[in-house]
Amino acid sequence: MNSARYLSHSMKRVSLTAATIACLCMMIASAGAQTSFYQGKTVTIIQGRDPGGSGDLRTKALVPFLQKYIPGNPTVLMEYMPGAGGRMAANHLYRTAKPDGLTIGNPSIGMISSAILGEAGVQYDIDKFSYLGSPYSAYHAVFVSRKQAGFSSIEKLQAATGIRIGAQSVGFVTYNEGRLFAYLLGLKEPRFVAAYSGTELDPALIRGEIDARATGADSIVQRNKEWLEKSSPVDFHAILEVPKGNKHPQFDQLREIESFAKSDLDRKLANMARAFRIAGTPFVLPPGTPKERVEIIQAAFRKTFQDPEFSREYKKMSGDEATPLLPENHEKAIKEIPRDREVIELFKKLVGAGPLLGR
Repeated sequence: MNSARYLSHSMKRVSLTAATIACLCMMIASAGAQTSFYQGKTVTIIQGRDPGGSGDLRTKALVPFLQKYIPGNPTVLMEYMPGAGGRMAANHLYRTAKPDGLTIGNPSIGMISSAILGEAGVQYDIDKFSYLGSPYSAYHAVFVSRKQAGFSSIEKLQAATGIRIGAQSVGFVTYNEGRLFAYLLGLKEPRFVAAYSGTELDPALIRGEIDARATGADSIVQRNKEWLEKSSPVDFHAILEVPKGNKHPQFDQLREIESFAKSDLDRKLANMARAFRIAGTPFVLPPGTPKERVEIIQAAFRKTFQDPEFSREYKKMSGDEATPLLPENHEKAIKEIPRDREVIELFKKLVGAGPLLGR
């Protein structure tokens, strides 16, 4: 090798080495900047619900893992902002919350359905949030009545008039699913009592303040094991499978709600309810959050959902099996929710505050 070629080769090696060192320095500096930003800080998760219910427990299962996987290990606290089926919290995140990466929203699944259905009070655009994923995408809703009400069969349930169905606020998922069951089961003039927190509904059912409610199958297995015994204080009537065909081991004898459909429109209605549930319980960052901080928090959620210990903690806390949607899949699921105008109009009437429409 002549001296000129050797010199050129050596300079290239030096150049490559310098570039590699510079790249490593930049990576180290970036990691250090991420850590230094969150170190000693507090991240607040704003929930669109009252404390103590299933949704709160699912969220609390995330906390130690987010503290572990967010660089700098910040403190993670909860703030509760119930109301309007998650719209109050979603509006706050969209219009008021500071987009600095220190505020995470979990307004409830109602924030998605309310926006797509064009409900009053929606002051946010679901396409402008940054999505962080959801701990579940599979779900089973069950319609139950208190045994003392005497509705031991579907026929008796359908023959009754004025059944009192309990729920949280209008637009909240317990309300929407209670209305869906009542509609597809063909209940006569049901009355909806949307005045309870998540933890108040089961006691209200057993006390006789309400006659029936929609609830999560896994929540029953976790919190109401006595309901599964021979001396159960409740009767089970029907189930909503999300996704359809995904049987629950404790309730596989129940008829799926779509089997009560009387028309193609009824079936599309059930499919839209499933689509909203598949979107899970959205965790979001406010619009305008810096891209690098969005990526940091998304990475922390991704690592959390992929941690086997999280699945165990989630099961212990909520009674549910974790079926997570990663950030990119979550955003895709929301974009793919059907926008069929006829179904939307029917669904809007179904989940509204007025009397339940007839079929």
